Amino acid sequence: MIGYVIGFGFFVFILIGIRIVRPVEVGVVERLGRYKRIAHQGFHWIFPVIDRMSMIEVTEIRVDIPPQEVITKDKLNAHVDAVVYFRIRNAKKALYNVQDYHGSVVSLARTTLRAVVGKMTLGDANEKRDSINHHVEQEMSAQIEKPSQDGEGWGIDILRVEIQEITPPADVQAAMNNVVKAENEKIAAIDLATAYETKADGERRGEIKKAEGVRQGSILRAEGEAQAIKLVNEAANKYFKGNAQILKKLETVEVSMANNAKIVVPSKTELVNVIGELAGVAPIKVSRK
Repeated sequence: MIGYVIGFGFFVFILIGIRIVRPVEVGVVERLGRYKRIAHQGFHWIFPVIDRMSMIEVTEIRVDIPPQEVITKDKLNAHVDAVVYFRIRNAKKALYNVQDYHGSVVSLARTTLRAVVGKMTLGDANEKRDSINHHVEQEMSAQIEKPSQDGEGWGIDILRVEIQEITPPADVQAAMNNVVKAENEKIAAIDLATAYETKADGERRGEIKKAEGVRQGSILRAEGEAQAIKLVNEAANKYFKGNAQILKKLETVEVSMANNAKIVVPSKTELVNVIGELAGVAPIKVSRK
């Protein structure tokens, strides 16, 4: 009977000391209050009562930074909300070098955020959120890695910081909205003026091209007429030199025929002789009814 009791007690003793470490955790084993070892994923057994195992999560941890009021460089109050992602690199340091590493990360993020945003104007803070994220991440990493009493940091890696919202006071927000609206209206007005200017320029160029065409046509016509006169003069000089009367007769006949002049030819008169006598006689225009 005593043997059964001892056996049962031993079984309970073994059962109490069993610990299972998940893949996302590591266990820090202490014996009589002093650090003993790190227990990684899998089955582990610790001596009950004497040993104690603390589980430390080593995956990426997300913590929300509560909204806080920050005074910017231009003396405006802005509500800033952010999120910090970090991971435990060294479970022993995170457990022994800082009290409540989770709360300490939140407090450090709040103070660092106030310091970084406080050096910027509200406009810059809204436009340069990526820069704020980068500076806060760097500053937090530098603070965490500062040597503690035993010469080591917190054993925590700050992965990234993300500003979720920067909300200015209501009156400032309204003024900013008016500025944006005015800027948009200005851009729209400039675009409209540019469109009208482009249209007017196109019409002006079209008129210039049209005038150039008319001018070129006039030049070509004038050149053609000059060329015709030149040819007539050359023909006259070549074939009618010393025969001015004959040339005059031909010109008279040409004018008469062009204006449909009526010529009365007496009977028994040669037509050639009649035309020859027309030199110097202006043709008589007959109106048609």
